[in-house]
Amino acid sequence: MASGIRAEDRAAFDAFLALSREIGSDILKTQGAGGNTSFKRDGVMWVKASGTWLAHAGERDIMVPVEVAPLVAALRARDPSAEKATDFVVAALNASGLRPSIETSFHAVLPQAVVAHYHCVNAIALSVLAGRERILAERMAALPDLTWAMIPYRRPGTPLAHEIDRVAARRPDVLILFNHGIVVTGKTVEEVRARIACVTAALSVEERATAPGDAAHLQALAEGAPFHAAEDAGSHKTALHPANLAVATGGSLYPDHVIFLGTEIGVLGAGETVAAYAQARGARGLDMPKMLLVPDRGVLLADALTAGGRVMARCLAEVVSRVPEGAAIVHLGSDQEYELTHWEAEQYRQALDRKASQRA
Repeated sequence: MASGIRAEDRAAFDAFLALSREIGSDILKTQGAGGNTSFKRDGVMWVKASGTWLAHAGERDIMVPVEVAPLVAALRARDPSAEKATDFVVAALNASGLRPSIETSFHAVLPQAVVAHYHCVNAIALSVLAGRERILAERMAALPDLTWAMIPYRRPGTPLAHEIDRVAARRPDVLILFNHGIVVTGKTVEEVRARIACVTAALSVEERATAPGDAAHLQALAEGAPFHAAEDAGSHKTALHPANLAVATGGSLYPDHVIFLGTEIGVLGAGETVAAYAQARGARGLDMPKMLLVPDRGVLLADALTAGGRVMARCLAEVVSRVPEGAAIVHLGSDQEYELTHWEAEQYRQALDRKASQRA
């Protein structure tokens, strides 16, 4: 893996893979194929491949080499090739034929050698709030040694990269992406790891306590329907507090919410079975949601939901349980939902997720 890395850079690259794996293995930072990291040396940037999981870094070949300068030039020239970044892959070093992350272009415009982007649930929970500018500024004031910037929501890919390019020359240590996540940069892996720890502490939000879910009751409601009780106990939190349920059903919060769980989450009425709910929706010509909430009981997931979708159900539970009760929220609009669900790059990532689930 990464045979193009020089011998003198091998230790640093191995440390980069270890950091990537750490980020990918923490459910509060990364979920499934979300997030991406990059490592620059000698004009080449190794960046996580689309559809791969950071948790597999060092165990599987998940990094793709791309040429930085021509990619940045293409982005700034508004060349459409900057979107997929496939034209900038160093083919001779890409033995596995991987496709770069959809966010490769924003990694390229950041000048720092090491960049870590991840979907921190605390950062998301704070960045969807109507008063996020003030709230985030107060939190980050605890880290006076770090420079940082807030980035308005833009679709991942070149729209987000153009927005980040506006501040890249200032070499920010931290970027907080509204309705999306966080980016931490540095000269070395060790520097980025230390900054991640500091930022994690500064943005930490206490989650609302909930009682356990009721898997037996959920399974009874799903009898005969292609749904099952979420196997991950933490995923049930979405339905186990009225405030959590309200946030989850109020609208789309961040891109992977839309991509993996859809734009609608269903709620079963008291004593209502999944079969009855499906029949009622069918009579109205409506498709079934991928996720159903049973208030005070837990979460039901569609059997067809992929491994990536199932872990996103857990991500949603972690986010909504950290949004303050009754807080005003800035949701993604219908036009932003549409551009995500009809975007080829995300359809490709979902296809990889389906294939991975079938192999599992």
